[in-house]
Amino acid sequence: MAVQQNKKSPSRRNMRRSHDGLGTPALAVESTTGEVHLRHHVSPTGFYKGKKVIQDKSE
Repeated sequence: MAVQQNKKSPSRRNMRRSHDGLGTPALAVESTTGEVHLRHHVSPTGFYKGKKVIQDKSE
Protein backbone atom coordinates (compact mmCIF):
# COMPACT_ATOMS: atom_id res chain seq x y z
CA MET A 1 0.00 0.00 0.00
CA ALA A 2 1.36 3.44 -0.94
CA VAL A 3 2.07 5.89 1.87
CA GLN A 4 2.91 9.53 1.28
CA GLN A 5 6.41 10.56 2.30
CA ASN A 6 5.68 14.27 2.85
CA LYS A 7 2.54 16.16 3.73
CA LYS A 8 0.98 18.02 0.79
CA SER A 9 0.51 21.69 1.66
CA PRO A 10 -2.94 23.31 1.32
CA SER A 11 -1.61 25.41 -1.56
CA ARG A 12 -0.49 22.35 -3.55
CA ARG A 13 -3.74 20.53 -2.71
CA ASN A 14 -5.82 23.45 -3.99
CA MET A 15 -3.72 23.71 -7.18
CA ARG A 16 -4.48 20.08 -7.91
CA ARG A 17 -8.20 20.75 -7.49
CA SER A 18 -8.19 23.88 -9.66
CA HIS A 19 -9.95 22.21 -12.61
CA ASP A 20 -12.80 20.79 -10.54
CA GLY A 21 -14.79 24.00 -10.84
CA LEU A 22 -14.87 24.22 -14.64
CA GLY A 23 -18.19 25.35 -16.04
CA THR A 24 -20.07 24.50 -19.18
CA PRO A 25 -18.49 25.39 -22.55
CA ALA A 26 -19.54 28.62 -24.23
CA LEU A 27 -22.07 28.02 -27.00
CA ALA A 28 -23.02 30.20 -29.95
CA VAL A 29 -26.02 30.29 -32.27
CA GLU A 30 -25.29 30.39 -36.01
CA SER A 31 -27.00 33.44 -37.50
CA THR A 32 -27.96 31.82 -40.82
CA THR A 33 -29.11 28.35 -39.75
CA GLY A 34 -29.91 28.84 -36.05
CA GLU A 35 -27.75 25.89 -35.02
CA VAL A 36 -26.02 25.78 -31.66
CA HIS A 37 -22.27 25.08 -31.77
CA LEU A 38 -19.09 25.75 -29.81
CA ARG A 39 -17.82 29.31 -30.10
CA HIS A 40 -14.99 29.80 -32.63
CA HIS A 41 -15.80 26.45 -34.28
CA VAL A 42 -17.51 25.63 -37.56
CA SER A 43 -21.13 24.52 -37.21
CA PRO A 44 -22.07 20.95 -38.25
CA THR A 45 -23.48 22.19 -41.58
CA GLY A 46 -20.24 24.02 -42.46
CA PHE A 47 -21.11 27.63 -41.59
CA TYR A 48 -18.81 30.03 -39.72
CA LYS A 49 -19.85 33.61 -38.92
CA GLY A 50 -22.70 33.42 -41.42
CA LYS A 51 -20.57 32.21 -44.35
CA LYS A 52 -20.39 28.73 -45.84
CA VAL A 53 -16.76 27.64 -45.34
CA ILE A 54 -17.03 23.87 -45.91
CA GLN A 55 -18.76 22.62 -49.05
CA ASP A 56 -20.87 19.45 -49.00
CA LYS A 57 -20.06 16.59 -51.37
CA SER A 58 -23.38 17.12 -53.15
CA GLU A 59 -22.53 20.74 -54.00
